[in-house]
Parts: sequence; C-alpha cells; structure tokens
Amino acid sequence: MDTETTDTAGAKPTGPEWLAQFAAALGGEAPDEATIAVLLDLAGVAAHASERIAAPIACFMVGRLGLDPAEALARAGSLGDPGS
Repeated sequence: MDTETTDTAGAKPTGPEWLAQFAAALGGEAPDEATIAVLLDLAGVAAHASERIAAPIACFMVGRLGLDPAEALARAGSLGDPGS
C-alpha cells in the first residue's frame, strides 16, 4: 500500500491521508495498514462472490457490527462452502 504523503500543492491526498482526514472529521481514528489490507481483501471477496455492491456494504457491516475484520474475511471466504 502506498503510504507516501502528497508533496504537490493541490494534489489529491493519498488513500491513507484521506482516511486520516475522514476519521478526524468523524471524531475517530483511521484504521492501521493491516486492517486496511484485510478490509480490501474482504471487499474483493464480496465483490467477486456476488455483485459489486457487496464490497462496500460488507465492510460497512463489519464496522457496524463491531466484528474483527480478519474473522469476517474468514467467514466471507467460507460462504457457499457446504456446512457454512
């Protein structure tokens, strides 16, 4: 993941910079790089297993329900498996 800061006046912030700004605007903290990576993996699983809409909503559900992203990723990966 690219964690470099922007150094060009007027350039868009990097993903981590934008997330930090958004978190501050919401009164919280941005996720760390490991959590971001797991959430991106979850979004990929959701989007490829279903429709594109599943990716952001799956991540929303993890946050809303207070679940561990890694556990949610494991559960998402087992969807469709017999006995899931």
